Amino acid sequence: MRRLTFAMNVTLDGYIAAPGDDLGWSGGDGPDSSAGDELFQWWSDRVAATDLALYGRKVWEGMSAHWPTADQRAGATPAEIQFARRWRDMPKVVFSSTVDTVDWNTRLVAGDAVAEITRLKTEDAGAMDVVGATLAGAAMRAGLIDEYLLVTYPVLVGGGTPFFTALDNWVKLTLVETRTFRGGVLLTRYETRR
Repeated sequence: MRRLTFAMNVTLDGYIAAPGDDLGWSGGDGPDSSAGDELFQWWSDRVAATDLALYGRKVWEGMSAHWPTADQRAGATPAEIQFARRWRDMPKVVFSSTVDTVDWNTRLVAGDAVAEITRLKTEDAGAMDVVGATLAGAAMRAGLIDEYLLVTYPVLVGGGTPFFTALDNWVKLTLVETRTFRGGVLLTRYETRR
C-alpha cells in the first residue's frame, strides 16, 4: 500500500500562502530564497524520490507555469536545471474540473478526488505526495494522509490559505524528524498514528 505525504512550505502561523496567494514570505522556492541552496536541494531530492505527485489546480497552475521550461531559461542555475528536469519526469495527477489539458508526464482527474486517492493508495507502488491546501484538506478529512511534512518559515502573515483544514476528528501524530535550514527555516515531519 502506498504512503501519502502532505508536504509544503508554511508560515509559522500556519499558512501556505498569504492573502492574495502571496508567496513572497518564502523568498521564492529557488536557490536565492532565505533558506538557500540546501533547502532547494532538499526539495529537489524529494521530487526525485516521489513516485507520484497529486496536485490541486492552483498549485498545478503555478508549478506548470514555471518549471517545465525553467531549465532552458538564460541564467538557470545547475540546481534549477536539475529540479526542472526532475519535476517534468515525475509522474503527476492533477485534480480539477476546470483545467482542460495537462502535460509533462501528467494525467487529469475531474471526478471524485477522495475516491481516486483511495484507489491510488491501494496500489503496490512508491510514495505519493499531495500538494495544495484544498486537495490535501479533502484527503485529511478522509483520513488518507500518512505523513505531514512542514517546512516552516519564521514569518507571521496573519491570514491566507491555511496548511491545515477544519477536521471532524482529531488526528494524532508522532514526530519522526526535524532539521534546521539557513534563515531559521525548520523542517518537521510527522507520521499519523493509526
